[in-house]
Amino acid sequence: MKIAFVTDDGITISQHFGRARFYEVLTVEDGKIVSRERREKMGHAHFAGSHDEQQGGQHGTQAGERHGFGAEAEDRHAKMAAAIHDCQYLVVGGMGAGAYESMKQVGVRPLVTDMTAIDDALKAQLAGTLKDHTEYLH
Repeated sequence: MKIAFVTDDGITISQHFGRARFYEVLTVEDGKIVSRERREKMGHAHFAGSHDEQQGGQHGTQAGERHGFGAEAEDRHAKMAAAIHDCQYLVVGGMGAGAYESMKQVGVRPLVTDMTAIDDALKAQLAGTLKDHTEYLH
C-alpha cells in the first residue's frame, strides 16, 4: 500500500493541500515502511499565471459554481494527482472540497487529518483510527 502525505519538510503534514511543495510517499508492507520517497507536487505556484489565479485565486469559479469546482479546477487537480496515481491514500491537513472530490475521482482516497506528524498519522492509518475530518474542507 502507498500513502501520500502533503508536506513541505518531509516530517509534518501541510495544512493546505494547494500550497504544499511535496508529497512524501510511504510504501507499507505488513505494517512496516519499506520505502519512503519525496515527489514534487504541483500547486498554486505552478498555476499562478492561469486565468483563474488572475481573477483573485477563485480557481475557475464562475457565477453559481462552488470554490474548487469546474473544468479549470478539475484540470489542475488532475495534474496535482498525476504524481500520486499509484497511491491508495492522500493525507492532508486541509484542502478544498473540489480537490477532495477530484482525488476520489482518480482513485486516491483523501483523508483530512488534525494530526501534524506524518509518522503519527501513518500509525493511526495502519491502526484504522485515522479520522477523515471533512469538516475542515473549504
